Amino acid sequence: MEHTDQGDPVSRRVRAVALSPRIQFGDVDGNLARLADALAEASGDTDQLIVAPELATSGYVFLDQAEARDLGMSRTDARLAGLSRVIGPRAVAVVGFCERDGGDLYNSAAVITREGIQAVYAKSHLWSAESAIFRPGPSAGIVVDTEIGRVGVAVCYDNEFPEVPRGLALAGADILALPVCWPLVPRPDGERAPEIVQAMAAARSSRLPTVIADRHGSERDVVWTGGTAVIDGDGWVVAEAAGASTEAVLDITPGHKALGRWNDLFGDRRPDIYASPDPHTREGSS
Repeated sequence: MEHTDQGDPVSRRVRAVALSPRIQFGDVDGNLARLADALAEASGDTDQLIVAPELATSGYVFLDQAEARDLGMSRTDARLAGLSRVIGPRAVAVVGFCERDGGDLYNSAAVITREGIQAVYAKSHLWSAESAIFRPGPSAGIVVDTEIGRVGVAVCYDNEFPEVPRGLALAGADILALPVCWPLVPRPDGERAPEIVQAMAAARSSRLPTVIADRHGSERDVVWTGGTAVIDGDGWVVAEAAGASTEAVLDITPGHKALGRWNDLFGDRRPDIYASPDPHTREGSS
């Protein structure tokens, strides 16, 4: 549903859903079936962005390339494309999978609608032992034109590089889909996971609502953060991990970066002075 508010730019309400279904390492067909059930349950007849975790079809903790290759699938695999059958008519789903492309493996995310697979993004920043399994993708995220707006896609560790969400926002992304597998790390009592803090900051600095789908439980002795969350364009967490599905309604306003009368997040940028700052020069010095 589109609406306008007292002369503001046209906004669209999008129902953001982050899924965290049970993912069993190595059970590709079972994982796809559980993903299909979760997508079907989440789908409705409104504008929706539905995000599932990183490597949701296979599981994450591979022992070696041979194991990943056995559990991988091509981006044209009918099993992956089959998820489109359960997606609502106005929904966009982003699902992490282990992509096999000839002899290469990628940690990828498929953008799927009722019409099928619209795009595939290969993760460009590989975390830890991922670099022994996967090739890095060639782009820092992608932006996909969809019925619900321009959807930016990145995967997990990508978002810890500020250039990635900022670049996607500058490229016109209205909302960011972020499949992740965040291993639990120590943090002070009462604090959110550091990855969520980073995502909140990135969302706020570019007015880029972000939908994060994380794992829960553990896999091969790796304990997951359970950091599933929906973050609005002001950088606030408006919904957090609540079991198998977490959702919130977001207002998406394409191109609207104004902060009151005087400021604009993009209009106030000074890229001419960001490229190569001189630490020895300041105003008034000789």
